[in-house]
Amino acid sequence: MLENYFPVFLFIIVGALVGALPMAIGWILGPSRPDSEKLSPYECGFEAFEDARMKFDVRFYLIAILFIIFDLEIAFLFPWATIFKEIVDTEAIKWFGFIEMMVFITILVIGFVYAWAKGALEWE
Repeated sequence: MLENYFPVFLFIIVGALVGALPMAIGWILGPSRPDSEKLSPYECGFEAFEDARMKFDVRFYLIAILFIIFDLEIAFLFPWATIFKEIVDTEAIKWFGFIEMMVFITILVIGFVYAWAKGALEWE
């Protein structure tokens, strides 16, 4: 009975080694020379360990949310693009599939134009 689980156990062990071994080799062989530039905050715009009540620019959140929204909408285009030939070849849904995606893209473009008009994409 337990011999059936041996491949799963072996897979877990090999996966753990593939994940841990390169990190261990890098930690052992890699140079450790920290300086002020390496220890500075990266892409967050403020020191990581300061007062939690400091003023924070909302534009960071706005750009992140806009990226997530447009990234997800583009992700919805991929399945449609993969079956586009099947949609076009099927007479019953040819125009329905096309018009439905044009409505989706129109909503995407309207959202993009709105964000652009409101200045959400401008960084000062």
